[in-house]
Amino acid sequence: MLTENKPVQLDWINNLRIVAMYAVVVLHTASPLIMQYGKIPLSYWFWGDFYNGVARFGVPVFVMITGALLLHRDYELGFFLKKRLLRILPPFLFWSMVYVGYAWYNEDITFTTDAWVNIKLVLHQFKYGAFYHLWYVYMLIGLYFIIPIISKFVRNATENEILYFLLLWFAVMMIGQPYLERFNPQIDLHYVGGYIGYLVLGHYLAFKELPRRFNIDWFGTLLFVTFIIIVTGTYLACQHYKGLSTMFYEPVSPTILAFSASIFMMARLTVINWPWRLKLVRDFVGSYTFGIYLSHALILTLMDDLLGINYKLCTPVISIPLTAFICFSLSLLLVYIISKIPLGKWIAS
Repeated sequence: MLTENKPVQLDWINNLRIVAMYAVVVLHTASPLIMQYGKIPLSYWFWGDFYNGVARFGVPVFVMITGALLLHRDYELGFFLKKRLLRILPPFLFWSMVYVGYAWYNEDITFTTDAWVNIKLVLHQFKYGAFYHLWYVYMLIGLYFIIPIISKFVRNATENEILYFLLLWFAVMMIGQPYLERFNPQIDLHYVGGYIGYLVLGHYLAFKELPRRFNIDWFGTLLFVTFIIIVTGTYLACQHYKGLSTMFYEPVSPTILAFSASIFMMARLTVINWPWRLKLVRDFVGSYTFGIYLSHALILTLMDDLLGINYKLCTPVISIPLTAFICFSLSLLLVYIISKIPLGKWIAS
């Protein structure tokens, strides 16, 4: 068995959480550029491709962090669900209403004098997600429902059994790829598909004592190679299909898996001796990452609409990370201010 009943060392997890959150903001800053394949100069589109490739690890790494922090523990079912859902549902519902309000302000939806029609419209927004990035919360809630079950498996399983699970997950991932779909058998293996594999992988990589050859240089090389495959493969696929292809960007795909696992392990193997003041800043930022995630899409949109701050600000090689940094900082400031109002802590982090 891999696990022990002891806390995970949090320093590298806290570092990684902030990096992953910034990567998500970079991704959403660069995405409008990548979507314009064939409509803008290739030199501009390339930087969208580059930053999309750089930042695609964000959500998979978040899920791996969740697996590292939660799967090694034993839970009482009701207590776990209550604790976890009460932590994410209030801010999620609050920000969903904010995005519904923004959609109304932006005339994307229209309310009428019929209260029941308006209620159904809002419920429809809640059912499918009031803004593009909120899909992550729906996915996370689904994972929370399964964690009390899957944690019992990983805590009691042998290493071979965990590796068997991960191998099945990888096989399901592979046969779902467009270039292998014709080999998809009638055997239904999709019970172990989706993001659940990242949960188990995060737990495995966080606790596994790896052979010496799997050092930071090894994972750095894997990261570099997979990054080149992602960026170059996307360009070649777009050329082949004569339109945008996100095949190499998909979160549950072999390229993003290898890329995300490399970053996860490089964070684990990197020791940073933070000065105590910087450590306080890091831990402060890390405590608001969920609020930053929920709010950043609105901030990014308003920066574009009201201030013209987006990837067009200057050359994309600079404007994309700069816009993302400004958005990240403003989102942090916003949720911090919200946390200081009465009951604000329930919706800020």
